[in-house]
Amino acid sequence: MTTTLSALQSWVDQTASITLPDSIHWCTGTDSEYQEMVRNMLADGTLTRLNEEHFPDCYLHRSDPNDVARVEHLTFVCTESKEDAGPNNNWVTPAEGHAKVDALFAGCMRGRTMYVIPYCMGPIDSPYSRCGVEITDSPYVVINMKLMTRMGKKALERIEKYGDFVRGLHSTGDLSLERRLIMHFPEELSIKSIGSGYGGNALLGKKCHALRIASYQARQEGWLAEHMLIVGLESPEGEVHYIACAFPSACGKTNLAMLIPPDSMPGWRVWTLGDDIAWLHPDKDGKLRAINPESGYFGVVPGTNEMTNKNAYDMIRHDTIFTNVALTADNQPWWEGKKDGVPATDWKGRKYDATNGKAAHPNSRFTVAATNNPSYSSLADAPEGVPIAAIVFGGRRKELAPLVYEAKNWEHGVLVGAGVASETTAANVGEVGIVRRDPMAMKPFCGYNFADYWAHWLSFGKSLSYLPRVFHVNWFRQDAKGEFLWPGFGDNLRVLNWIIDRCEHRVEARETPIGYLPYPQDLNTKNLDISAAALETLTTIDREQWREELKSVGEYLNTYGERLPKALREQQQKIAAELS
Repeated sequence: MTTTLSALQSWVDQTASITLPDSIHWCTGTDSEYQEMVRNMLADGTLTRLNEEHFPDCYLHRSDPNDVARVEHLTFVCTESKEDAGPNNNWVTPAEGHAKVDALFAGCMRGRTMYVIPYCMGPIDSPYSRCGVEITDSPYVVINMKLMTRMGKKALERIEKYGDFVRGLHSTGDLSLERRLIMHFPEELSIKSIGSGYGGNALLGKKCHALRIASYQARQEGWLAEHMLIVGLESPEGEVHYIACAFPSACGKTNLAMLIPPDSMPGWRVWTLGDDIAWLHPDKDGKLRAINPESGYFGVVPGTNEMTNKNAYDMIRHDTIFTNVALTADNQPWWEGKKDGVPATDWKGRKYDATNGKAAHPNSRFTVAATNNPSYSSLADAPEGVPIAAIVFGGRRKELAPLVYEAKNWEHGVLVGAGVASETTAANVGEVGIVRRDPMAMKPFCGYNFADYWAHWLSFGKSLSYLPRVFHVNWFRQDAKGEFLWPGFGDNLRVLNWIIDRCEHRVEARETPIGYLPYPQDLNTKNLDISAAALETLTTIDREQWREELKSVGEYLNTYGERLPKALREQQQKIAAELS
């Protein structure tokens, strides 16, 4: 397979002349191609076949121990003006960025195959989708991109039809940290990544394209590329709503995307349209519609079991690529939080010894097609997307934030998103309990200045006829003993139930300076073991704590200087004044 698009062919030829591969393979995206690549990777030891009885068609990949996560300090946004990249990004000029990374690409594919991967982010025939081509020397990247994107012949046909695509060049290089760079050129719609085989650094359709480059594209074209799950909810009465939610890490994002209604809420149905990324487009009627640009999941596996996330646990039991998990004696994958089995070999391939640390790497992953998910909906492939009724932000706060509150208007909602914060946990490097701002859960992923990003968000307040309502949730409120006040997991549907009731004007709410809070009697607590005192704590605010919070938000906003939208500053000052 080659291409009729001269711009693409010349780029491939030029790249080959620099990287010097032994051969070039244009990826077709077929199942037979996938199986052949798997056979080759099994033969050379890149993959290990797992227990066929319990995990059919599942494989283990072990990455280099120094290549197990995203590397933010080596990730750059390269724009002509430093201010356009903003203080939220590492920055060099495009000229400097190309020069640094191109020196590493010279001859880097000698002795390897160069794979050309045409892919589509979103349904092939959707006007909201965007395409890219990733060139890589990693067969691991190819098989993961097969599961994560619409890859191959149909994507290439769309690229040839429209002529535009995001260019992504990747090589594992020599995996040296000193020769590792992930460079984004939003003004050129291109990405160059070398020295890593890890997902977020190497699967260029994911964070690199679908968020950093796409967020820039979205601003230019009038839409939003967001780090959000998309979930569909159907009430016992048959009423359907779609909600998009943005949470920082360790805040229950995947669990909410695959939520299973509790037995105490019969008749409710929940389905997953996306667990990580949402592209939100205004439609002709002035509503905001969402597509999931991905077609698979690249999830963190530790902690996944039948209790925490049954849908996720069930879907990764077949046709899954595991990365950096441990193995049992009978070759089943094992990770911390898995309720059965005993690790025999750790993620590095050594005999398991607890003194060496965890058996599975804390950031070990699964890659699986979305269709494996028991709560998968075919609407994930609907070219028109789904209408979004509510946008929900969330964070992990043990004291400050109530269980749920609603923003008073769109501008206030943008401030709520801009102020999203979480307290660090044991999963984070460094001190526990430190508050970290992660606006819209996009801090590592926004491809341009956050101040301009917030201004873009604010613009939808004037351009949309039907604005989604904006909410904030916090499942992690604790009492004086450190016990969680809210049960979480499936019972979070009770909070989504209240959010829907607010969208449909069925319940009133208590107005406070920070937004509208539920009356305790309006939350569905049927058959829920929760005290009246706990419910009162979850639905009230401490004004003194919130005065400090608004002061902190204001100080954070100040770091964006003159580009900060006036409306955002006014919202912060207004709420601070009301709290005083």
